[in-house]
Amino acid sequence: MYHHLDERRAQKLLAEMPGVELAERLAETFRVLSDPTRVRILYLLSRTELCVHDLAQLLDISQPAASHHLRILRMQGLVRTRRAGKSIYYALDDEHVVELFRCGYDHITHKKPS
Repeated sequence: MYHHLDERRAQKLLAEMPGVELAERLAETFRVLSDPTRVRILYLLSRTELCVHDLAQLLDISQPAASHHLRILRMQGLVRTRRAGKSIYYALDDEHVVELFRCGYDHITHKKPS
């Protein structure tokens, strides 16, 4: 039935393939990461935790725009918050997010041999 693939190998590949729901969740994560402002936010948060006002100033965007992007990142589970008095600080949610960002960044900055 398969051109170059035996049935046993095909069944193994199919059994290991992520289900539709997991594939949709991963695709949504990449969709959220497709916005340049959110990528820049993740870069800054990969270096240190920041409040929304500092992020807005560093990115030269309005505080409502920064809050909007942070809400999307938080809903996707990419950033977390920490309250300190009246301030809320944002950080990357866990090491997986750091690694995801670093892998993508390393991939696009890697010079290909000519």
